[in-house]
Amino acid sequence: MTLLLGPPGCGKTTLLQALAGKLNPSLKVTGEISYNGYKFTDFVPQKTSAYISQYDLHIAEMTVREILDFSARCQGIGSRADMLKEVSRREKQSGIVPEPDIDTYMKAISIEGLKRTLQTDYLLKILGLDICADTIVGDAMNRGISGGQKRRLTTGEMIIGPKKALFMDEISTGLDSSTTFQIVTCLQQLTHITEATLLISLLQPAPETFDLFDDIILMAEGKIVYSGPRSSVQEFFEHCGFRCPPRKGVADFLQEVLSKKDQAQYWYHKDRPHCYVSVDKFIVAFKKFHAGQKLNEELCTPFNKCESHKSALSFKIYSLGKWELFKACMAREWLLMKRNSFVYVFKSAQLVVVALIAMTIFIRTRMKLDMVHASYYLGSLFYALIRLMCNGIAELAITVSRLSVFYKQRDFYFYQAWAYSIPAAILKIPFSLLDAFLWTAVTYYVIGYSPEPERFFRQLLLLFLVHQVAVSLFRLIASVVRDPSFAANFGLFTLLVIFLFSGFIIPRPLLPAWVEWGFWLSPLAYSEIGIAVNEFLAPRWQKVSTSNATLGQQVLSKRGLNFSDYYYWISIGALIGFWMIFNIGFTFALSLLKSPGSSRAIISHERFSYLKGKEDLTDRVQEKELPSVDSLKAVPETKTMGMVLPFEPITISFENVQYFVDTPKKLREKGFPQKRLQLLQDINGAFRPGILTALMGVSGAGKTTLMDVLSGRKTGGNIEGEIRIGGYPKAQETYARISAYCEQTDIHSPLITVEESVRYSAWLRLPTEIDEHKRSEFVAEVLQMIELDDIKDALVGIPLVSGISPEQRKRLTIAVELVSNPSIIFMDEPTSGLDARAAAIVMRVVKNIVNTNRTIVCTIHQPSIDIFEAFDELILMKRGGQMIYSGELGQHSSRLIQYFEQGIPGVPKIKENHNPATWMLEVTTPSVEAQLGIDFAHFYKESHLYQRNKEIVKGLSLPAQGSEQLHFSTPFPQNGWEQVKACLWKQHLSYWRSPKYNLVRLAFTILSSWLYGALLWQKGQNLQDEEDFFNIMGSMYIFMIFTGISNCSSVLPFVATQRTVFYRERFARMYSSWAYSLAQVIIEIPYIFLEAVLFLTITYPAVNFYGSAYKVIWYFYTMFCTLLYYKYLGMMLVSMIPTYQVATIFASFSYTLLSLFSGYLIPGPKFPKWWVWGYWICPTSWSLKGLLTSQYGDIKDEIIAFGEQKALNAFLDSQYGYKHQDLPIIAIALLAFPLVFASVFTYGIAKLNFQRR
Repeated sequence: MTLLLGPPGCGKTTLLQALAGKLNPSLKVTGEISYNGYKFTDFVPQKTSAYISQYDLHIAEMTVREILDFSARCQGIGSRADMLKEVSRREKQSGIVPEPDIDTYMKAISIEGLKRTLQTDYLLKILGLDICADTIVGDAMNRGISGGQKRRLTTGEMIIGPKKALFMDEISTGLDSSTTFQIVTCLQQLTHITEATLLISLLQPAPETFDLFDDIILMAEGKIVYSGPRSSVQEFFEHCGFRCPPRKGVADFLQEVLSKKDQAQYWYHKDRPHCYVSVDKFIVAFKKFHAGQKLNEELCTPFNKCESHKSALSFKIYSLGKWELFKACMAREWLLMKRNSFVYVFKSAQLVVVALIAMTIFIRTRMKLDMVHASYYLGSLFYALIRLMCNGIAELAITVSRLSVFYKQRDFYFYQAWAYSIPAAILKIPFSLLDAFLWTAVTYYVIGYSPEPERFFRQLLLLFLVHQVAVSLFRLIASVVRDPSFAANFGLFTLLVIFLFSGFIIPRPLLPAWVEWGFWLSPLAYSEIGIAVNEFLAPRWQKVSTSNATLGQQVLSKRGLNFSDYYYWISIGALIGFWMIFNIGFTFALSLLKSPGSSRAIISHERFSYLKGKEDLTDRVQEKELPSVDSLKAVPETKTMGMVLPFEPITISFENVQYFVDTPKKLREKGFPQKRLQLLQDINGAFRPGILTALMGVSGAGKTTLMDVLSGRKTGGNIEGEIRIGGYPKAQETYARISAYCEQTDIHSPLITVEESVRYSAWLRLPTEIDEHKRSEFVAEVLQMIELDDIKDALVGIPLVSGISPEQRKRLTIAVELVSNPSIIFMDEPTSGLDARAAAIVMRVVKNIVNTNRTIVCTIHQPSIDIFEAFDELILMKRGGQMIYSGELGQHSSRLIQYFEQGIPGVPKIKENHNPATWMLEVTTPSVEAQLGIDFAHFYKESHLYQRNKEIVKGLSLPAQGSEQLHFSTPFPQNGWEQVKACLWKQHLSYWRSPKYNLVRLAFTILSSWLYGALLWQKGQNLQDEEDFFNIMGSMYIFMIFTGISNCSSVLPFVATQRTVFYRERFARMYSSWAYSLAQVIIEIPYIFLEAVLFLTITYPAVNFYGSAYKVIWYFYTMFCTLLYYKYLGMMLVSMIPTYQVATIFASFSYTLLSLFSGYLIPGPKFPKWWVWGYWICPTSWSLKGLLTSQYGDIKDEIIAFGEQKALNAFLDSQYGYKHQDLPIIAIALLAFPLVFASVFTYGIAKLNFQRR
């Protein structure tokens, strides 16, 4: 078992991927990799080896057990069946009777295709996942297992199969050292017992974990420095002149000794001056070292293929047969559909609600058999089609969210693409049938379609196929586009094209000749033909005839749908054809396309120099001097006393602090009698200036809870006890101004630079007396102090996707808080998830800050010796929120060790060179308490240390003589105008740097405007009859709805992301809620203005509307207001609803109502009296009214309307109730809607807080 070590960016991940055969095939690779003498082309490396990524990709709705069972089922049993036969044969020959337990286990793990395996239960136990085996993995929306458990699940998913070569990338991230030790111990046994090959990359391996490995590979600058036995690695570096200090982890030493600035502290030839030894020199030295020579000899001797067992390598691509693969994928898809049943039930319920509304709008008692009402019948049929089409949009998000897992499993040959796509298609059939039945059953007879049962079932069949086509189309789009934002917009544009060419908005005969082919390529066109023919060729439409044609034929002819009855079956056949094409396309897309992230390694020659420059910059940053343990304990004061701004050192004391929450329902159901659950019990202590305090304890001890209580961040529960600041009772408004909180999650706006993030914080959090020049100096000094000045112009980016590294992000969090010039700083796990080198940088920064006489408290999770002993004082807590130690650490943690070893009888002694932090947590576990028969919390309360701490707290709880309680005259450091300016400045930068957000919506506007103009080319002033007017109106309606939806949908995730940052900034009292809301509202206006200008300049001349300035201004104003209220509608929904996903569902429902009550499908005056209020409060009805009334409300040219000559303005009035004199009211209404939505958004952001702490 080999450990892979090296600093970030040295190429560890690339090496692991190369060895597993997972590198991008388009990359140029030289050299040779072989397994047992076989090259990659001779066997299937993806089935023989597994690369376990550092990213945890799992389907959120599945449980831990289900994921492992599925993996075991797909990967098969490998050679286990052959092994069982061989073992059984030898046992019989030797007369051995196997033990029943072992025999049962061997047989159980050798049966192929089981849904649940004994192997899964065994692995769950080994990985410590048995406690969460039946818990879903979860995601941002659904709470599931922890990050550390996800890491172990990622490992388990691969090692459960028969693979014998495992390449594991940073498998310990998010795990404490004891859990990491347990997992690596199991992997060591797996390696030695089954003779597997394991190469594992770890960030900060503890000494005891490090000692489990057989070999070490040490990397730097993309090269291997050492590759040999672990036992010889220290000997090699001593041979080169470097020795690991006694209280230093060997793994940390190995990573730091290669650094230019760190090397000198490990040079042990004190009689000779140290000269920097480069990586290349180490490599030359290793080749001469005995381990290097032995490695060279082994590589020069080719492996004899005859010695390789036939089962060692995999020569089959798939472990299971096609039928078994299909059954496995089918079972999983069915499971996921049951887990997502709420989504499908909610969609169906939403469909029923809309059907009820539509049914009561188009109610049969108001519908007659004539040409006028025939258009309403046709409108209701078209609405049924678009509703069923739109009901399939949810498939986009579901498919995109699962693609990353699909690509991972496809690339490991779990299954073929068809095994994934066919179950997805088959299992949606019942839901399509249900939705079609619900719509038809609710609406058919109430609206009053043709009463023959045959026609009822024909409509049901057609709507079922429409839904199936929609679902398969959106699955295809998701698999081709693969990005959630682009997929949503591309899907929307596809729908727009399908609707425009459906034959309802613009009848086929009126389409320009050069695009008429679009009609025959639109699935909705065939749906429209089928559903119209089914209704209007029914007997009741044949009885009333005019001239030579029946009324039904006249209606169909008018809309360009004059087809025979048999075209219904042609439409059915066409829809089945589309369904097959889309599903086959989906399968091909899954088979042929790569994961979107897999192409990032390819760079062009033109950009190489630029990237090389960035690489050099990173190298320079990494070459920054790292502190040793001694330099962490004593940072020279001269380095940190250059702070430009004065501040007041503050002491925080707390006495008898208790924290209660309501007992969770599940706990009450299990018989827990108390109504309140106590999370903190009798917490006493103090944090003082210039003293760095660590807050430690096992998971669930209440570390973060205590910090949240002391900092005032708790949004729920009951807090009791006394918290004092400088001896005075804590006032949260004042306290928030003088304190800072560095969260573990590092929440930042992704689209501004490092310097801009810090400058923004300084602008809003420093008092007004400090001018801009002095503020800039302070920002520069903080950036230098936190060691961010070299990357100040880098975009922050999204964690694990783009931007700065996790360690730089952590330092940015500190800088953003420090620049507020606080007296007290709380830090939640500042070194979590960092490698040893990055953690040392962060800790030196923290020491620099505390030496400016500030008060700093950090929660810390399993630190190294260096980091732990950089702290001055420690508060140790046990599970249940009780303190078991509070005091100084002492030199080499002597005070802490003395308290437990000498003060408490029976506590195991610390071993030599053992990490005191690890030892401390191990000897205070509940099992040790039970073994010793002692309560550590009770023992602490009886100790002299506790009494001394009580005296200190009592003394600090009194105000100093002559002091006054801190108070600020204004609630925020800056006035309202400055707050708006700063928020607007940041919003402007974020928007300007969001091409995915802004360019996509502009592109959507341009393309749809061009399509709109092309289809209505020069028709604006050429109206002959009501059909020409309907075409203009229908195109306006469709464009308005779809462009509005595009704007509303795109703003939902954008504002949801910003809201998370807003919660952090609001808590820090950087600005008022209304300032943030106003900036968010204002920043959209120029972009919406540009969209409206593009719409105007493309469509107005293309359609040839009337050229008066008055009409042009009205056209622009109406569209501007329309896009604005759609945008603010999206923002409003995000502010009023806890999650983005739920906001999306409500947005979808809003789109349905906005299209139904717009007045297009049925004119406003024709709405039943019980729904007319819906028409008047619907924003889209005013937009449509504004566009048409301003254009045609004063035009008296005559047209033929339903066989009669009528002036155009009179037709508008009689048919739609559009009057030219209503334009002032329309103008006010169009302005009122965005104002109302923006006001509700402001209220929601200010009053509703969905962050739960």
